[in-house]
Amino acid sequence: MFSTLHAAIIHTRQAIVLKPLTGLVASAERTFSTLLHTGLLTLLLACSGGEPRKAATGDASDATKRLRVALLTPGPISDQSWNGGAYTGLMRIRDSLGAQVSHIQTRTPAEFEEQFRHYGAQRYDLVFGHGFEFQDAAKRVGPDYPNTIYITTSSTTSGANVAGLSFAFADASYLAGIVAGSLTRSNTLGVIGGTALPPVRESFDAFTAGARSVNAKVVVLTSYIGNWDDVSAGKEQALAQIGRGADLIFQNADAAGLGVFQAARETKKALVVGSNSNQNGVAPEVTIGSVVIDLPHAFLTVAREVQQKTFKARVIRLGTQSEVVTLVMNPVTRALVPAPVLAIVDSVRGELRAGRFSPLPGKAAP
Repeated sequence: MFSTLHAAIIHTRQAIVLKPLTGLVASAERTFSTLLHTGLLTLLLACSGGEPRKAATGDASDATKRLRVALLTPGPISDQSWNGGAYTGLMRIRDSLGAQVSHIQTRTPAEFEEQFRHYGAQRYDLVFGHGFEFQDAAKRVGPDYPNTIYITTSSTTSGANVAGLSFAFADASYLAGIVAGSLTRSNTLGVIGGTALPPVRESFDAFTAGARSVNAKVVVLTSYIGNWDDVSAGKEQALAQIGRGADLIFQNADAAGLGVFQAARETKKALVVGSNSNQNGVAPEVTIGSVVIDLPHAFLTVAREVQQKTFKARVIRLGTQSEVVTLVMNPVTRALVPAPVLAIVDSVRGELRAGRFSPLPGKAAP
């Protein structure tokens, strides 16, 4: 279109310029200018649908602004557990809501606060601090960045723009304990954690209570590695417990917990219960089941509220009733679990869903 118009204009201009009179030359020049500008304007309007386009301003108040979400994890997302599940949740937010996302691994409280401030200064809409250990940093940083919502998991902290995401991990841990107490032949079980964070201790207490509800003779060995990413140390702790007679180990140690699977696979003397993500595929032949948190569902639920501007800061409690936390049995080893044991698990699960039972003595049902 433009080439045809331009050729026509040039032809017109040449025809007029050939006329000898000076006045006609000037008139032709004006005619060319008018035709050229009119043609270009017509072309631009045709390409833009008839209206000039509004320039992008980058204004944060723009209704079409993409949701911006960040995730801080205390360990590597390759752990196939706590951190990997959170990263899957971040990807779910990106894919489902079209969000711009960012992730960084942080190790120390100073880094927690530094990165919280970084994302606040960058005007991110939502920042997840994935773990109980992030809540103090969120409380300090939140007031300085009121336009950013800070979520800390395994937390009961809340403020004007700070919220806790609390998982009833103890519910499914109790169910895993029922299975473990029923299967053990040595009456010795093990629990191995990364560090003794309150949610981890609570899950181990619930596991022990579940085991003793069906087997009063059970003894539970408890070990903490001291970190969340030393696979070799996790393996050493597991070997030590197996050496003391543990024939089923519940691990909640993130990447370090992978060493527990290695020890069980190599010795062939113990079974393992996975945690946080579905770890049934890590070492299928020695894994009896996994206590799973559906982190992608939980994260997406929060992010959708933020995107729709309906989010209210609070402690968000998710567990068996919402089916965010559950015990997932491993189909490969399911035949090792007698049908009456599975029936007990299903019965107690029903009581937990109905809110009629608490897995921990002295703690009221939610």
